[in-house]
Amino acid sequence: MLDVCLLGTGGMMPLHYRWLSSMLVRCNGKMILVDCGEGTQIPFRQAGWGVVNLDAILFTHYHADHIGGLPGLLLTLQNGGRKEPLVLIGPKGIDYVVKSLTVIAQHLSFQLKCISLDDLEFPHRMGDFIIDYQYLDHNVKCVAYSLSISRIGKFDVEKAKENNVPLKIWNQLQKGESIENDGLVYTPEMVLGPDRKGIKLSYCTDSRPIKELESFVRDSDLLICEGMYGDDESMAKAYEKKHMTFFEAASIAKAGEVKELWLTHFSPSLNYPGEYIQNAKKVFENTVVGKDLMKKTLIFEEEG
Repeated sequence: MLDVCLLGTGGMMPLHYRWLSSMLVRCNGKMILVDCGEGTQIPFRQAGWGVVNLDAILFTHYHADHIGGLPGLLLTLQNGGRKEPLVLIGPKGIDYVVKSLTVIAQHLSFQLKCISLDDLEFPHRMGDFIIDYQYLDHNVKCVAYSLSISRIGKFDVEKAKENNVPLKIWNQLQKGESIENDGLVYTPEMVLGPDRKGIKLSYCTDSRPIKELESFVRDSDLLICEGMYGDDESMAKAYEKKHMTFFEAASIAKAGEVKELWLTHFSPSLNYPGEYIQNAKKVFENTVVGKDLMKKTLIFEEEG
């Protein structure tokens, strides 16, 4: 299973009732933060998942409302006693941006490992997470992320017997390990059926709709997507600022055949996003207006 918490749902600047867009996910003890705008350490602590256990931060881009909270979060981690290195991943230029921001958070008790997306092979595995990204159409280099959890096939007793796999190593093979026994190598494929459907979460903020995004988010169990503007009357602003309306976000969800859509990254002028929800629901019914600290546990289909 995969736990997700939408820490904040605002765009451009934090408000007294809405933190900036940021998402926290965890699976089997591994925890990843996506984006870190001003004040993110506050909803992070409010989420109640523990701040010291953070393994990595993924940045979609380097506008202040998505990375400006990094110094404060790093100091919060230090004050919590963190000693382990923290991985920071983002588009090209991450070294320069992080170095500039940490001028006000120097001499940390832990190491920062800055990694450009260009320097990793994708899909990239981090613990149980399989991470992928897609470049978007914004006024700076910006990406969407997907975080997936794969699931191996069921144990097939008949297949194990047909392949003459010794009973004593069945359990290890079922866990996905290859085993050498009496000079022979046995692989999980010798005892397992085809891979089962896993879990997929996609996260997209700050972009105009692009065709590539539809295929990137395809079959997501949950798509968290920006809805900067509630109605089509703001379309001129959406084009100018390179953002989306509720209708456009819902259209991506429908085209990508996702299961559920959470809208986020609302304009500061959008005081009551719920007033415009029908603009999305008329296209994609299973749309939810995101709220700060909203949580959900995504589970494998057979467990539902």
